Amino acid sequence: MFSQVYYILLQRHVNERGKNRKLSMKSLSYLNKYFIKYKWRFLFGVLFIIGSNWFKVAMPEFFGNFTDELKNWDTSKPTDEVIYIALKAGGIIMLLIFISGFFLFLTRQMIIIMSRHIEYDLKNEIYTKYQELNYSFYKRNNTGDLMNRISEDVNKVRMYLGPGIMYSINLVALSILVIRNMVNINGYLTIIVLIPLPLMSFIIYKVANRIGKLSAEVQEEQSKMSTLVQETFSGIRVIKAYSRSSEINQRLSKSAEDYKAKSMRLVLTNALFTPTIFILIGVSTILCIYLGGQLYYSNEITQGGILKFIFYVNLLTWPFASIGWVSSLISRAAASQTRINEFLKERVEITNTNHDAFNFEGDIEFNKVSYTYPNSQINAINKLSFKLTKGESLGIVGRTGAGKSTILKLIMRQIEPTSGQILIDGIDLKELNLNQFRNQTGIVPQDVFLFSDSIKNNILFGSSHPNELTEKIENAAKESHVHHNIIDFKDQYNTILGERGVNLSGGQKQRISIARALIRDPKLLILDDCLSAVDTETEDIILSNLKKRQTTSIVISHRISSLRNASRIINIENGSITEQGTHSELIELNGMYADLHKKQLAEDTQKKEPKNTPH
Repeated sequence: MFSQVYYILLQRHVNERGKNRKLSMKSLSYLNKYFIKYKWRFLFGVLFIIGSNWFKVAMPEFFGNFTDELKNWDTSKPTDEVIYIALKAGGIIMLLIFISGFFLFLTRQMIIIMSRHIEYDLKNEIYTKYQELNYSFYKRNNTGDLMNRISEDVNKVRMYLGPGIMYSINLVALSILVIRNMVNINGYLTIIVLIPLPLMSFIIYKVANRIGKLSAEVQEEQSKMSTLVQETFSGIRVIKAYSRSSEINQRLSKSAEDYKAKSMRLVLTNALFTPTIFILIGVSTILCIYLGGQLYYSNEITQGGILKFIFYVNLLTWPFASIGWVSSLISRAAASQTRINEFLKERVEITNTNHDAFNFEGDIEFNKVSYTYPNSQINAINKLSFKLTKGESLGIVGRTGAGKSTILKLIMRQIEPTSGQILIDGIDLKELNLNQFRNQTGIVPQDVFLFSDSIKNNILFGSSHPNELTEKIENAAKESHVHHNIIDFKDQYNTILGERGVNLSGGQKQRISIARALIRDPKLLILDDCLSAVDTETEDIILSNLKKRQTTSIVISHRISSLRNASRIINIENGSITEQGTHSELIELNGMYADLHKKQLAEDTQKKEPKNTPH
């Protein structure tokens, strides 16, 4: 397709060298499907470029012929006739300029708009791919790099698809038309005048290799800087609290300096193009005038022919000057598309293969399930088995890193078990309709996330019906015991939250997140240590409201008070169950659970005791 053809035409006189270079340029072939999709815009764009150049080349031809005509002009003719001829010539030139400009306008309407359409499609494709990729992908990649590939990298690809392609076709079309006319005037002079062009192509090839390498380095450095900036903005409260602004500024300054240094090396390399090209074009003009003069005295060319040559050489100035810029665009686009392709070709580890209707009844069973994290090789879950029936609640407790949150990821199939089987209503989790199962589940993660939107819309995010009645929204908020806080705000449910709910307390954020899960009337409710920021009294109210729902539920917590009313409680240690039973049964065992209960009771008692005040 065009991206490969152009590259071959540009460098066909030079053998491909370097495996990385080949792979980088090959990445642009991914865009061929978009050229096919917008083939009519592309083809009409090519036709309009040819039309624009056709009339542009007609101007030197007219000037040259008019010059020869003036040389042989009969001076005895009246002045009025001379004025008429001059005005006629000027009118023809203006008409040619207007027609050429009109075709150029149509060209941009076709090619540049095509590039914008492809940019839109490519960004949507990347974003859709981001949505499909699994939990493990986001563990491996940082947010700044993800954002950079969908913004900066796509923009560089668009510059290749738009201006890069337009100027490349323009160069080819104009060169063919101009060189054809030059050969018709004098073949020998044409060869001499065009001698500098192969040298120009060789210089472009050498510098383009360096541009490709430097472009990749610049993009990588920009991704690092974007990540650092994003983390700084997200963690600004922590940075301020620890008075680390100076240190963060130094890190950002160093990253910016590294980015600037690499960018300046790229700019310096690009700066070599234009002066070199203009010098070589100047040499061609001098050769044209000098050799043309000699040929004129030997009657091999007319004065009009020399004038045509000078015009033709100048017409080629910008197209050949753009070779350097276009080569830079292509090299940058190739580097960026390589980065984009890495994500687009990323394998989706977990896919929904069953699209049949699924109605969750409430049974969950783990049968000797194990899971080892692929990067760290940590065995988070080790032959874990338990069963949860409809309407039951399961409490999970354990030390940090014991594998509690991993169990939830396995249930929601964010990760696949290394061995063993997870059954949902007796069906293997891998075989049921995953989308429908997740739609019937309400999950409140440990790391609460709220959008920069109204409280109402944050709660409604959990519902598949965006036009839920206000009454249902308020009921969900009442069950999570946050309604009384919301109505105290000036705008109540229409209160706009700051980034990640920065204008709410930790407990309010957790309770709004619980309301988000409850509004969807889940058949499975999962709470992952999401009551840590609320007081014991509020916790009891929320848990009592949840118990009335008689929904199958899983509660993970470090606080015994959150688990004591669960139908069954399991204590996890190194991914295995060490203790299980009801709250009273585990207390009687006098093991780790009982020990944790005693410590928390002592802490609560200590908090409630009045402090002695000195007299």
